[in-house]
Amino acid sequence: MIDSYLKNETMRSGTEAQCEDSLEQSRWSQGFRCPDCGHAEHYVLKSGGRKTFQCRSCRLQASLIAGTLFQSTHLKLTVWFLGIYLISQAKTGLSALALKRQLGVSYPTAWLIQQKLMQAMVERDARYTLDGEVQVDDAYLGGELAGGKAGRGSENKAPFVAALSLSHEGQPRFIKMAPIPGFTRKAIANWAQGDLSPGCVVQSDGLACFAGVTDADCQHQVTVAGGRKPKDLPEFCWINTVLGNLKTSLGGAYHAFDFAKYGTRYLGAFAYRFNRRFRLDTITTRLIVAAATTGPRSDYWLRQTEASC
Repeated sequence: MIDSYLKNETMRSGTEAQCEDSLEQSRWSQGFRCPDCGHAEHYVLKSGGRKTFQCRSCRLQASLIAGTLFQSTHLKLTVWFLGIYLISQAKTGLSALALKRQLGVSYPTAWLIQQKLMQAMVERDARYTLDGEVQVDDAYLGGELAGGKAGRGSENKAPFVAALSLSHEGQPRFIKMAPIPGFTRKAIANWAQGDLSPGCVVQSDGLACFAGVTDADCQHQVTVAGGRKPKDLPEFCWINTVLGNLKTSLGGAYHAFDFAKYGTRYLGAFAYRFNRRFRLDTITTRLIVAAATTGPRSDYWLRQTEASC
């Protein structure tokens, strides 16, 4: 599997040296710049098998992987790049167990690779907002526990909001999915300020909290669902289809995960792949760039509770 991947022309990275060259290009597309003084002239050293750059001006030494998602890794870049390829190309997601088998690493290592790359996906898409006509809906990760509370009060349910922007022809463009503390006007307003462009037209099913989008300078149009099933609401065909695909993806790839703690990353990874569904030939390269420009994310940091939950 690894050998066939390394021959993939899209990646142009077969050996460790080629992976280093690809990472260097992704991190410094215009050539090396000292992270301290911004000087371009430098020496190239070899330290512990890794390429290291020394600024000719301030003499600062910077490793190729320092300051990136790969910082402090003991794995070869060929293993990381294979993980990037597998995760970016998996239409229905890829569990840490499946990644462990493909990469030939331990489960904790595969889990860490998966979480770091999903975090890079989340941070990359955080730079963009939805505009134009946007459909929104409320949803939950998880289900009711035996003997636990029923309905929306279930301890195993993590609320999140899903939003989909449409083209002028009514076709789906981009999506945003984010866990929120609850379906309140304040929570929706805070979410909209980060994920929606001011002035966009938001269509909802009439859930009272969605009026909060107006607090973020968005317009709000309501189509009251009135207990009707999704199939009887053609106005929300696309957002319901996306949520159905999300349910199939998560249910098929993952046995279980902590919905409240890690939901942002799993939703973000699904959205990242969806938003680049027409650019599958470049999605892997784009994820390398995201990993190269995302700062270090330690195991301890990745395991902390999501700030939004």
